[in-house]
Amino acid sequence: MKQHMSAYTAQDQLVWKTLFERQFTNLQGKVSNAYLDALQAMSSIMNAHKIPDFREIDTWFSTRTGWKMEVVPGLIPVDEFFRLLAEKRFCSSTWLRSMEQLDYLEEPDMFHDTFGHVPLLANPVFSDFMQTFGELGCHVMNDPEKLAALQRLYWFTIEFGMIAGEQPLIYGAGIISSFGETNRAVSKAVEHKSFILEEVLEMPFRTDVVQEHYVCIPHFEQLFESIQQLTEQWTTLTVTGN
Repeated sequence: MKQHMSAYTAQDQLVWKTLFERQFTNLQGKVSNAYLDALQAMSSIMNAHKIPDFREIDTWFSTRTGWKMEVVPGLIPVDEFFRLLAEKRFCSSTWLRSMEQLDYLEEPDMFHDTFGHVPLLANPVFSDFMQTFGELGCHVMNDPEKLAALQRLYWFTIEFGMIAGEQPLIYGAGIISSFGETNRAVSKAVEHKSFILEEVLEMPFRTDVVQEHYVCIPHFEQLFESIQQLTEQWTTLTVTGN
């Protein structure tokens, strides 16, 4: 599949501009500096003025962390998802929500995939975490219990993760791309829990309601260390047959 830039209408461009400008303003003081730094570095190809061209994104990343965009129709099989991450190919749909859907979608659109996820792939530590996450997913593909644990880890880090501090800051794409979730995540109405790998791997979540709590890491290095630890642990179990 390919992205067809000529297919986007003036209305699509207006939706993108509205979403980008509104959320960029809303994120100030609430999102991690790593995200803002990456978004600023990408400003020539990721901005409010036009829907991002995936070919330009690929070119930009080619001299940095090496990620490429992979166009998908929507949700894809889990084995394909992990394989693509392991190959540094980030999945994104090319359809964009309508003006009537600015605040709620049942499944991720291109704004979530690109504005929410892509900038942090330029961060070397976060990039390594994402690729290693994919590699581990490929390794445990035939183990439903471990796949479920990885799904929980993905949810509470890549999608809804936060950075610990007096004022917790956002880095998860599910929050970054949502106006309402952004404001809720930094409020006193929710609980902010410390990241403990063993607990996160067993932490239940629901996709049909807003989050009641968020998990906070002190820095991205903890994410990479956690996936390395998990890889070593699960690989050793596989080798020894335990």
